[in-house]
Amino acid sequence: MHGTPETASDWVVEHHVGSAGELHQMDVAPRRTVMTLEVVRPALVLGSAQSDSIVDRRALTAAGIDLARRRSGGGAVLLVPGEHVWIDVVLPIDDPLWVDDVESSSWWLGEAWSLAIGAAMPAVGTVGGPVAVHRSGVTDRELGRLVCFAATGPGEVSVAGRKVVGISQRRTRELARFQCVVHRRFDPGSTTSLLAAPGVGPAAADLGAALRDGVCDLASLGVDRRWSVVEGLLAKLP
Repeated sequence: MHGTPETASDWVVEHHVGSAGELHQMDVAPRRTVMTLEVVRPALVLGSAQSDSIVDRRALTAAGIDLARRRSGGGAVLLVPGEHVWIDVVLPIDDPLWVDDVESSSWWLGEAWSLAIGAAMPAVGTVGGPVAVHRSGVTDRELGRLVCFAATGPGEVSVAGRKVVGISQRRTRELARFQCVVHRRFDPGSTTSLLAAPGVGPAAADLGAALRDGVCDLASLGVDRRWSVVEGLLAKLP
């Protein structure tokens, strides 16, 4: 694993490469930082409170996909090199952007994401509609605990009601680490095929539909694949 620091305005920018497990276990300093995190191989990343029992180990092994766990909450996220962008934004507790209330603490970041993605979209895209920041509780807690992109939580961003930016948060006494994922291309079946028991009752029935109908990727928005997601975000950060 390696990283390269740069400075952009008030934000330190770091580029890190490694396995999903290594990148999630990195220690971070309590300073304004934007970290781009590039996985070297695919990984299914579980939230801090998720049980390993939801994973189909045979499917995972057959597909050559790592299993990792992050320190922030929420549901599983599949990271595939080239098909997603993973950016962590670190904020120290004494920063003017800090908000004590956990539910509203990521709204400012969601607003930056919405401005960046809105600017990257062509005037007429495959998916039309407003870019919006979610400013209330999780839309479906049961599905969201299973797979991150099956529900929309505070600060996350949607286009025409379909989630495009996922954000999970970990807090310490010194900082907040907002872990953000945007998909360049999203295949719902790639995630569901790795789950051993995708919930019971409504969760099992609704998960596929939630991922199929409730998620949009940058490709479906007509965003040029050459667009630098991190530069676009940096341009809109306070």
